[in-house]
Amino acid sequence: MPVHGTSSNNAPVDRTMAESRAASFRTRSIKKDAKLEGHRMAVAMTDLTTLEGKDTPGKVRSLCRKAIQPSSGTPLPQGAAPLPSVAAICVYPELVEVARQTLGDSGVRVASVATAFPSGQYPLSVRLEDVAMAVAAGADEIDMVISRGAFLSGKTDQVVEEIREIKAACGSAHLKIILETGELETLDNIRRASDLAIEAVVGMPGGTELEDGEVFIKTSTGKVSPAATMPVVLVMLEAIREAWFTHGIRIGMKPAGGIRTAKQALHYLVMVKETLDDAWLDPRLFRFGASSLLDDLVRQYAKQLTGHYMAPYDVTRA
Repeated sequence: MPVHGTSSNNAPVDRTMAESRAASFRTRSIKKDAKLEGHRMAVAMTDLTTLEGKDTPGKVRSLCRKAIQPSSGTPLPQGAAPLPSVAAICVYPELVEVARQTLGDSGVRVASVATAFPSGQYPLSVRLEDVAMAVAAGADEIDMVISRGAFLSGKTDQVVEEIREIKAACGSAHLKIILETGELETLDNIRRASDLAIEAVVGMPGGTELEDGEVFIKTSTGKVSPAATMPVVLVMLEAIREAWFTHGIRIGMKPAGGIRTAKQALHYLVMVKETLDDAWLDPRLFRFGASSLLDDLVRQYAKQLTGHYMAPYDVTRA
């Protein structure tokens, strides 16, 4: 049951319904084979992220090796399938070239935060230069932040124009639009911001011909609390569903921040399946923004296969 009306009628979000429905996804029983497949799926949907001031080329190279072979070094039973590569490595623009060179032809994509991440409080010209630098260095995907101050001040035309200019600056790189939901204060605002971001790109020339997953909406930078929560993600998924019904366009979704366990990841996959459909159970349309999540996915996958938990030193940390 939807927790919001259509984007055109501005019906308010029913918070009680959103919280109740989000909680229901945690009650689904997922058995062994399905759980194994869910763990593999979640790994393939992970954007392995390092966004710290102390990031170095060496750390990014190490992370890239982990991204390509997440279960490398983890003792699995003979004949067990290794975990797949993650979807992408997400780094600051300054380290995109290092990630690009290290990943080579592995198939792991390079994502870069840009647009004065995480605040977005820089002139648009500077944010566009930020995007251009990341794309020139080899970024396949750009994670931008919207101007939350402008949105909360009612300057929605400004937010739309900035999204459109940044999307144009991306060229062939895909765009993830970070709403920073922890700063938007209400589920109503989160739904309005989701609709606004989607309509901004759909309203561009050629916007109704977007590829599946060419544009994502994303919860958070991971620098603000609360970050991703299940009610917030449910509201954003319903905006994506509305865009699919209205425009026939599949917008991607990326919850980021606060998702640390394999169990949580499975809850989100259930929500995606039951709110949208199986088409979104694909790295092209759904991602987890995470740093510590991958470690638990590896541990839980190994536990399902061996019957016991790995010692901390048996899992190469991301």
